[in-house]
Amino acid sequence: MDPECTLTVRSSADFIAVTPYLLSFHPDDSIVVIGTVGSRVTFAARHDLLAPDHAGVTSIARLVAAQRLQEAAVLGYGRPEAVIRTLEVLGDELVRHGVPVRDQLRITDGRWWGLGCTSPTCCPPEGKPVPGPDSAVAASAIFQGQVALPNRAALIAQVAPAEGEERERMADLTVDVCTRFMAAGWSGPALEKAGRRLVRRAERRYAAGRALTPEEIAELGVALAHPAVTGHTLDNSRDEPWRIALWTDVTRRVDPFWVPGPACLLAYVAWRAGMGALARVAIDRALVQDPDHRLSRTFDRLLAAGISHDAVANLKPPRARSSRR
Repeated sequence: MDPECTLTVRSSADFIAVTPYLLSFHPDDSIVVIGTVGSRVTFAARHDLLAPDHAGVTSIARLVAAQRLQEAAVLGYGRPEAVIRTLEVLGDELVRHGVPVRDQLRITDGRWWGLGCTSPTCCPPEGKPVPGPDSAVAASAIFQGQVALPNRAALIAQVAPAEGEERERMADLTVDVCTRFMAAGWSGPALEKAGRRLVRRAERRYAAGRALTPEEIAELGVALAHPAVTGHTLDNSRDEPWRIALWTDVTRRVDPFWVPGPACLLAYVAWRAGMGALARVAIDRALVQDPDHRLSRTFDRLLAAGISHDAVANLKPPRARSSRR
């Protein structure tokens, strides 16, 4: 969610209404922790529901406690038994770690209940309907340009690789690009210089509302395998919205072998924009392709720690030789 978006949350129903816009998608079979300092939401994180052995609950609580929140709301989505067990176990663990828990809410089949609330007035046995897109909080989020996709799968699809003829054509183009780069002697400093030029071309194109050709995508993907090219691009990235479109497009269309570079750039600009869920799926895509990609692993640890971009003054990628050349 864009940190410039301002929403007022006053009730348990408001927490439920705002959650899809904090995550950028409607969660299911999930536990969500929303943290506040004063009236400001400063933290939102989603995790799968806990397994019966409660594995991972301590690490989740430590992550939340590290955010120095004044209060937290814990929302569980899915089957009643799994959600209630997760809410109880995680709620107790958060309190043990010094996190005051304001609300524990169960959301199942379009209705919600407050855990432990027995008042028939505020918590009827049949639950209450989940606030819809016409609620005040949701309407305010939509008015401010926020989007909530139907589910996490829809978010993953935004960074999924192109398939079919487009993928085959990109593979052929990438072979041609590699051959041409080698014939031109583009390696080391020469490749870095060429890569910076290709990045500038792409940035100018998307800033003007235009796209890259498939051949230009292939060239950029190969150039971004050079750590210095990716590092220079990170150093000079700002908060322009078109950067999300640029690096999403390159991540989807580039030949999968070369995806870690653009996926890291997408993760970085999404993280800066407060779109943590998009950053997460971008890094997951990079790590599936190359589990040893150093910058991807750095971002993975940063996102896993729940660190806000406000807390990082100057992110520098590893400058060592890339494992994918």
